[in-house]
Amino acid sequence: MRSLTRLAALLLLCVSVSVVAQDDPEAEARQRVAEDIDQLEEPMYSPFIERYMLDELKQLRIDLSNQRAELIQQVVDRELNSVDRGVTYATNTVTYFFYLIAAVSSILVLLGWNSLRDIKEKMSTLADEEVGKLVNAYEVRLRGIEKQITQKSMHIDANREEIERTQEIHSLWLRANQEQASANKIAIYDQILTIKPDDCEALTYKADVVLELGEPQWAVNLCQQALSIDSDNAHAFYQLACAHTSLGHYEEGIHFLAEALNRAESYRESLMQDPALFPLHDLPGFQELAGNREEE
Repeated sequence: MRSLTRLAALLLLCVSVSVVAQDDPEAEARQRVAEDIDQLEEPMYSPFIERYMLDELKQLRIDLSNQRAELIQQVVDRELNSVDRGVTYATNTVTYFFYLIAAVSSILVLLGWNSLRDIKEKMSTLADEEVGKLVNAYEVRLRGIEKQITQKSMHIDANREEIERTQEIHSLWLRANQEQASANKIAIYDQILTIKPDDCEALTYKADVVLELGEPQWAVNLCQQALSIDSDNAHAFYQLACAHTSLGHYEEGIHFLAEALNRAESYRESLMQDPALFPLHDLPGFQELAGNREEE
C-alpha cells in the first residue's frame, strides 16, 4: 500500500509545494503538484544506486582483507623481533655465566680448592636454571601474542560475515521492491527473516502483503511479533489498524490508528486515501483523527 513510487511521489509533492509556494498562489501550486504526480508511470528508481552500494560493499570487504593481512604481518614481525631479542639475551647471559665460572674457578684454584668438577657441575646447574626461567618467560609472552592474533582474526571474520549478511539482506530488499507477485514478495520477506529473525520492517511489510491477499488475521499475528521486538514501531500499529478494520473490529482499528499517528505524523497523509481504512470514514473516532489533521 506504500510502495517506493508513492514515497517518491510524496517527496516530489513536498519539494514542489515548497518551490511553487514562493511564486504562485496556493491553489495553483497544489494543482501543478497533483498533475506531476498523476503523470508518474514508473518508480523513481535507478539500478545505478544498487550498483553503487554493491561496489561500496565490495571495496569495504577488500579493505578489511588488506587490513587483516597487514595486521598479521605486523604481529609476526613483532613476534620474530621478540624471539630474536630473547635468544640474544639468553646467549649473552650464558656467556657472562661462563666468564663468571672461569673467574670463580681461578680464584678457588688460587685459594687451594681442588674440586674443580664440583664447581663446574654447580655452575652448569645454575646456568641451566636461569636459561630455563628466561625460556619460560618468553613462552608465556608468545602465548599471549598468539591469543591476541586469534582474537583479532575472529573479530575480522565476524565483521566479514556481518558485511556478507548485510549485503544479502540489501539484495533481497531490492528484489522485494521490484517484485509484483504477492506470493513472491512473501517468499523474499521470509528469506530476510531467516537471515535476521528480529527484522521488524520485514515483518510489517510482510503483514502488508498478506493483508492484500485477504488474510487480516495473519497480518495481525505478524504485527504482534513486530511489536514484541519494537514496542514503538509505528508501521506495525498502522498495519494493525488496517487488519482490524478488515476483520470488522472498527474500535480496535481506530485505537491502533491513533497509536500509529502518535508515533509518526507522516501517516496522516494516508488516512483518506488508504482503501483499507474506508470503512472507518463515517465513525466519530476516525472523523476526530481527520479533524485533527485539518486543524494542523
